[in-house]
Amino acid sequence: MPPAASSDTRSTILLIGASRGLGHAMAAEFLKKGWNVVGTVRGGGNRTLLHDLADKHKGRVEIEILDICEADQLAALHDRLSGRMFDMLFVNAGTTNNAEETIGEVTTDEFMRVMITNALSPMRVIESLEYCVPTTGTIGVMSSGQGSISNNETGLREVYRGSKAALNMFMRSFAARHAGTSRAMVVMAPGWVRTDMGGPDASLSIEESVPNLVNVLLAKQGNPGLQYLDYLGRTVPW
Repeated sequence: MPPAASSDTRSTILLIGASRGLGHAMAAEFLKKGWNVVGTVRGGGNRTLLHDLADKHKGRVEIEILDICEADQLAALHDRLSGRMFDMLFVNAGTTNNAEETIGEVTTDEFMRVMITNALSPMRVIESLEYCVPTTGTIGVMSSGQGSISNNETGLREVYRGSKAALNMFMRSFAARHAGTSRAMVVMAPGWVRTDMGGPDASLSIEESVPNLVNVLLAKQGNPGLQYLDYLGRTVPW
């Protein structure tokens, strides 16, 4: 095995939403792959799993504070990162809601919470921080297979599905506006994973999803254009 790269030559990912679940697992996997990680957590002063990774990997993990739904926090992060460049920007942060609640039952406030967190705010992050990604870099978001309109044959999780479908559409608009770029762009479907958000009945463990997902992201590097891919690299229909 070749020696690990020195800290000043390692690739770096800016990972939005890395305190727990899929985001923390992604941070750990990128560290295993020899990358450095700049990860965000929400404020409040609570210690997270990302802090444990920072302790374990001295000098290779930086922690930034960001609630993606707070415009002032995003503006502050934009300013703090001025002049920095990252090989990959990936927005993992998101939320869910009552899976059985239909679009006719959901309150306006709950609908807005899910749509703002899962669709509007991730795109605001990308619009604000895409300047940090060079033309050889990668921009990605964590979507879901449930964001596929073509694959929706069962209903259920209607508001969540709608929020991820909206995220997919916004990423397609972003890609269309940047059609001349050589950046790689990806909308990821991680599978149904057993996390706090995915729940205990999910079909995949983190260990079955995330290492494969990271390999897909790495394979996407250097391949321009937007793709909707699952954790095994299979194309998901829009």
